[in-house]
Amino acid sequence: MPDPRDYTDAFVKVSFQQDNDGDPASKQWYELGSAKHQGTEITMAKVLQERYPDHTVVLAHDVLYSSITRFDLLSLPGVEAEPLSKADLIVNNSFRPLPRGVFAIPSTDDAVPAKLIPSVEYGGFKLTWKDKHFILYILRIPRGTVFFTQFFLLHEGPEEPSRQLLLTAGLYQNELHNEIWQFKDGFWEKSATLWKDIQAADWKDVILEADFKKTVKKDVYGFFESREMYKRFKLPWRRGVIMHGPPGNGKTISVKAIMKDCAAYGYTPLYVKTFKNFRGDEYAIQAIFDKARESSPSVIVLEDLDSHITDQNRSYFLNQIDGISGNDGILVLGTTNHFERLDPALSTRPSRFDRKFLFDDPDRPSRRLYVQYWQDQLADSDEITFPVSLAEEIADSTDKFSFAYLKEVFVSSLVTLMKEREEGHDASFTECVREEIATLRKQLDKPSKETEAVVEVQTMVVHEPLPAIPPLPEGFNPHHLSWFGSSGYD
Repeated sequence: MPDPRDYTDAFVKVSFQQDNDGDPASKQWYELGSAKHQGTEITMAKVLQERYPDHTVVLAHDVLYSSITRFDLLSLPGVEAEPLSKADLIVNNSFRPLPRGVFAIPSTDDAVPAKLIPSVEYGGFKLTWKDKHFILYILRIPRGTVFFTQFFLLHEGPEEPSRQLLLTAGLYQNELHNEIWQFKDGFWEKSATLWKDIQAADWKDVILEADFKKTVKKDVYGFFESREMYKRFKLPWRRGVIMHGPPGNGKTISVKAIMKDCAAYGYTPLYVKTFKNFRGDEYAIQAIFDKARESSPSVIVLEDLDSHITDQNRSYFLNQIDGISGNDGILVLGTTNHFERLDPALSTRPSRFDRKFLFDDPDRPSRRLYVQYWQDQLADSDEITFPVSLAEEIADSTDKFSFAYLKEVFVSSLVTLMKEREEGHDASFTECVREEIATLRKQLDKPSKETEAVVEVQTMVVHEPLPAIPPLPEGFNPHHLSWFGSSGYD
């Protein structure tokens, strides 16, 4: 009996090599899809050397498994570029929706709250840089399960000008331009959104007891300013700080203020969203500390530290934080709502996390200070009466309220007040505040699991720092309360 496998070649020929008059591109596609070639970059380099015999050819490619384009020559300041042939240029597009704040009101009927992000799949370009002329070819090439971008830079003369252009492009892409380095999904990426987010943070909006705030700032900034002291006493120039305590009491806004100041002072903030990636936690931890060493002096920010460190990755993390490879100039700043969940190797041993700052629920003087903050912000409003007696009452009646809960007292009261007045009711700010405190008190007195859930929901809402509040405008609509922002207490 014949073996069906004997007919395999005939089947392939019939299926894929027959003439197809209906699709003129099919033959070329079948040839390309047959994977008869390897080393596209080598083949292309040979082609270019033959086509441009008077030019040197320098190859460069983006790092595999990286989300960063190291050699974005087309957008490098000082480079002028034009396609060799627009007809042969192949550009792919990806879709990105725009945030509502960017695209709140369409300017035309055809406007769309999104944009297309182009990327070159294949293209040749004429470049001019520093009065020198180049030819650039860009190819997107598959490698395993990912794609990488291959560059071929040609210059009529020696290779050195091409190498200088590539070095300049690489250095520019490695710099931050109103951006923050963020580690996510196994990659370092530059986030303009995060940079913009932390610009709103300011220590004056962090309502903490004055001496406590001063100590936190001195510990963080003093570390970077004490390099010579560490060196003189032959101490490792590294430090770890943990901010801990119940949610809603200023950890996140303090971290943002630190990141903002460090970026301004020239200390690189490195924000870690997660260790999780397809290559495993150990790869992520190594990549994070490698970047910190490369960028030193730097700050590694690990919010919710207890969720990052697991039984599986703890040993590797401890090895990295102990600085086997050298951690000069690295400050590791961690936060947690659950200090008790941290392994003792992190929570109790000095030289890993040297200082622990408790951001506890505010005591009566701290609550009064926070209330005063809101009194000052609302002082210019003719529609709201906020006497000292009410401020004292709020401070007295909000025992065990976090700063997040206190913030909710004011925002919800203002929304309710404006809504009631809009509907023609004679409501007062004092009444609204008392009702909101009573409502929140009931939530606070629920069983611990429910209370924790409520607080966690509020944490999501009050993640941003509180901007200065302008006077209430005439005819104010409560639905426009977005300018109240949020206190950033989580």
